[in-house]
Amino acid sequence: MSLIVQKYGGTSVGTPERIRNVAKRILETQQAGNQVVAVVSAMAGVTNNLIGLADAVTGEGQATEREMDVLLATGEQTTIALTAMALNAMGSKAVSLTGAQAGIETDGFHTKARISNISPAGVHELLDDGNIVILAGFQGKTPDGKITTLGRGGSDLTAIAMAAAIDADLCQILTDVDGVYTCDPRVVPEAKKLDEISYDELLEMASSGTKVMQSRSVEFAKKFGVPFEVRSSLNNNPGTLVKEETMSMESVVIRGVSLERDQAKVTITGVEDHPGTAGKIFGAVAETNLLVDMIVQNVSKTGITDISFTVHKDDVVKAEAALKPILPELGENATMEATDGIAKLSVVGIGMRSHSGVAAEMFAALSKAGVNIEMISTSEIKITVTVSEDQIDAAAKAAHEAFGLSEA
Repeated sequence: MSLIVQKYGGTSVGTPERIRNVAKRILETQQAGNQVVAVVSAMAGVTNNLIGLADAVTGEGQATEREMDVLLATGEQTTIALTAMALNAMGSKAVSLTGAQAGIETDGFHTKARISNISPAGVHELLDDGNIVILAGFQGKTPDGKITTLGRGGSDLTAIAMAAAIDADLCQILTDVDGVYTCDPRVVPEAKKLDEISYDELLEMASSGTKVMQSRSVEFAKKFGVPFEVRSSLNNNPGTLVKEETMSMESVVIRGVSLERDQAKVTITGVEDHPGTAGKIFGAVAETNLLVDMIVQNVSKTGITDISFTVHKDDVVKAEAALKPILPELGENATMEATDGIAKLSVVGIGMRSHSGVAAEMFAALSKAGVNIEMISTSEIKITVTVSEDQIDAAAKAAHEAFGLSEA
């Protein structure tokens, strides 16, 4: 008997009919001789509706994060109850559990909490008693019992973490796409599904905008060695296997192209260039638990420099609030400006470690497409640029074609 964790996203459980289809699929997995833990997200659109209700009673973005967690957690709780009801109506034994009931403990950062511990004894007891466990994704509790949520894509993290905690034989991330593609097929129709991808490649793609998986989930899977498959909940087609890299993977120079919209650039000018200045800036940002991506500092010739970094546009207000109090410490004439309307484009592949000329080829392709590059950042297996958001689709198509990914 195998122990399988399956995760179903919001579109997979978006209607009563789809919930029944998911329940049928879960039941078939159990009837094949497996124990099953199914992690489900809120029904498609529900989380946005809840955010809208909060804005309606408090003003946009004014609700406290503690109460937002209490509110948003109800979306998944609705889905787990309905899914368990559907399974029980089919003659199965199913029990729904919130994150707290499943023993998922987190730190105290509301709306972006991190899992600190899982006590899965209760889950094992229910499985051993013949139950299918339907688990609420995206949520947990602090040691003193406060409800927390895990941020965007948190249900993926719930599934991966629970698979590690219960030593599952297989983890499947079931969504509305067939797997991981070389680029978003809605932007590049010629994009191809990948049969396999390494943790590092998917981690870079996820952190660069690929919406199939949350980056923290991939990071967790890599850390604890949890191989998983990304596949469709709407058919039985093979998906994309995510695992440790192998020698054969290095023959592929570029695995995929990612794009991320809704970005903003925060620039601090007039910064005195001396040791400790960058530490003050990003220490203040870190205290708000914001995720900073690209960082660029100009070369200083006069002792004064500029520092720019990117965040999600929704996090600009928090970044500004964290940095304004320390501006006088950064320089006598230090000022700050935030600009939105930008997007990030990344090319990713572990083959870049052993192949040269990737950056030149990418920049040439963007130039030919008339796309202007604003910021550049590189890692061992990724090159990222920022461009105007109205040029991101053209940039993605140009990069995808330049590296021959349509024929992958």
